[in-house]
Amino acid sequence: MNWGLDGKVAIVSGGGSGIGRATVEILLNAGAKVVICDVNAARAEETLQSFGGSGDWAMASATDIANEDDVARMVDATIARWGQIDILCNNAGVMDRVQAAPDTELETWDRVMRVNATGTFLMTRAIIPHMLARGRGAIVNTASAAGVRGGSAGLAYTASKHAVVGITRSVATMHRDQGIRCNAVCPGSTATNVAESAGGPFDEKGWNALSGVMATLGRMSDPSEVAAAIVFLSSDLSSFINGAILPVDGGWTAG
Repeated sequence: MNWGLDGKVAIVSGGGSGIGRATVEILLNAGAKVVICDVNAARAEETLQSFGGSGDWAMASATDIANEDDVARMVDATIARWGQIDILCNNAGVMDRVQAAPDTELETWDRVMRVNATGTFLMTRAIIPHMLARGRGAIVNTASAAGVRGGSAGLAYTASKHAVVGITRSVATMHRDQGIRCNAVCPGSTATNVAESAGGPFDEKGWNALSGVMATLGRMSDPSEVAAAIVFLSSDLSSFINGAILPVDGGWTAG
C-alpha cells in the first residue's frame, strides 16, 4: 500500500514497545523518518537497532513526555536533524490498578494523569507550531476504550483517556482550517506490556466490578492491528478525517 509518507518526519512516543514500536515499524516501511521517543532510553535504542540502527531514517530519543524540558529538547533535536515535523503519534501511556474512586490514591491519580493527559498536551503544544509553519500536519492520539466508556479500567486511567479524547477534539476543531488534523484511536485490550506500568496488581474489588464488561471483550488485538489504524490516520489516505475517535477493539464497544 502506498501510504504517501515518503520523506515525512514522524515522532512516536512510547515507540520502544507495544503499539508504539509497531507504529514505528510501519512508518519506516512506508518511507517516513521516525523519532523513536521513549522514557526508557535502552528500550528506545534497542528498537532503533532492531530496525537497522541510526541513519537518515530514524533516531532514538530518551524523553519523559510529562517533562516540558525533555519534550523541548526532543523537538529541537528533531528540527535540527530534519528541519520539519509532519506527524505526531501520542502513544505513550501508563495504566492504573483498576481502582474505584474511594480506593484511588492521589499518587496514582497524579502519575496517570501526568503521563496520559499532561504528556499528550505537552507534546501537542510543542509540535503544533512546527506544523503551522508548514501549513500541514497529522496528530494521532492513542486513547482507549476507556476514553469512551466508564467500565474498561479504573478511575484514573478512565479519566485520563477521556481527557485524551477531549484534547483530540479540541485540536481538530481549532486547527481544522490550518492544515492540521487530529484523530484518536481507541484500542481495547492489546497484547502489550502496559499492565507493567500499573504499579502493582490490579485491585480485586475494581476488577470484579468490571467483570461483566470484561466478559464481552473477545480476543486481544495484536499491536500491529492498532498501529495500522494509527498510520492510516497519519497518512494522506485519511486527508478528510479530522476529529475522529476510532474504536480499534474488534467491536467490543459496539455492543
